[in-house]
Amino acid sequence: MITLTDSAIAAIKFALSQTCEPADGLRIKVEAGGCSGFKYHLGLDSESRDGDAVIEAGGVKVYVDSASQPHVSGMTVDFTTGVDSPGFIFDNPNARENCACGKSFG
Repeated sequence: MITLTDSAIAAIKFALSQTCEPADGLRIKVEAGGCSGFKYHLGLDSESRDGDAVIEAGGVKVYVDSASQPHVSGMTVDFTTGVDSPGFIFDNPNARENCACGKSFG
């Protein structure tokens, strides 16, 4: 459902190692909003919930709720430390248009 690059896996592992709260994975959720209609919401989570898809890659877990799954199917998640826009990058084949910030899509 989702592919994580090595850079994304390393970033998730680093975030998990720095959190004070118990967590073993990253939750990706799609919410209404943003410049283009939908936006990605990311957060650390400690367990799956009913209806979640759980993707395991490189020793990390990604949780995706059932409502978000159709929006992210086939997506690749990368992480960059570039000066212009550091952070997670989403290559989503379901997005008809993307906002310039790269954090929302339509």
